[in-house]
Amino acid sequence: MAKSKKKQALGKGLSALLDQNDDSSFSTNDSNQLNYSDKNIVNIPLNYISTNPFQPRTNFNEEKINELAISIRELGLIQPITVNKINDNSFQLVTGERRLRAAISINLKTIPCYVREINDQQSLEMALVENIQREDLDPIEIALSYKRLIDEIHLTQDDLSEKVGKKRSTITNYIRLLKLDPIIQTGIRDGFISMGHGRALISIEDIKAQISIYEKIVKKGLSVRDTEALANKLKSTNNNPVKSHKPIFAISAAEKVQSNLKTPVSVKIDNNGKGSLIISFSSQKELNRIINIINGTK
Repeated sequence: MAKSKKKQALGKGLSALLDQNDDSSFSTNDSNQLNYSDKNIVNIPLNYISTNPFQPRTNFNEEKINELAISIRELGLIQPITVNKINDNSFQLVTGERRLRAAISINLKTIPCYVREINDQQSLEMALVENIQREDLDPIEIALSYKRLIDEIHLTQDDLSEKVGKKRSTITNYIRLLKLDPIIQTGIRDGFISMGHGRALISIEDIKAQISIYEKIVKKGLSVRDTEALANKLKSTNNNPVKSHKPIFAISAAEKVQSNLKTPVSVKIDNNGKGSLIISFSSQKELNRIINIINGTK
């Protein structure tokens, strides 16, 4: 089937605890003083910490955050978050936004932190690499993170392969998903089709045919093998498809906007050189986030 069933959730608190992999726990306190629990860990007031502007993740599962909040309230935080020190009363989150959100939701005053002093590029790299290691990222989020590491940190795919511990071919397959039409990318993000379906659809150069098969996958619950068969049949019966050639400048512009907004973006251009950028979103919350980025308010 195209849309896989969700795994059965563990008991409240337990699944959240498995998200934290440090061996020692830390109880929180209500003091607004910086307290050292360990020589490398500081309890920092939550109101001193701002979120990471380089956060590659755009969607957070509120149910999972609530479960994490319950485990923190009952047992304390097992893995500290990582922050970048701006000054004595100002810190910027580097990794651990789910833990930070959970702590805020139960009105904690302080949270255990590893404190770093790093530049924006290092902050972005740490956030992206840490995020990629998560098991609950969707394939498009992973692809966008890989693309940002390549474009903004100036890594080659070989460098990236070593940094994240993935085969180069795996990284290539993820990044190729960004060539899909934004409608299909959104379908992958929302779980209507799998990455395997997406890889099969990439081989179809005609966008209309690509979307048509995507709609069949969703409607009929086609398997990846069924999708590959449809794609091969289409290619064998149409050896000379009409290709849509887009100027390099337009493709490059769409890729830059997509990287900045962290959401699928496509470009359309007519024969007169006039065109439009199409920005996809999966919810009203996602749309508001995009508008805030465009307005420079977030």
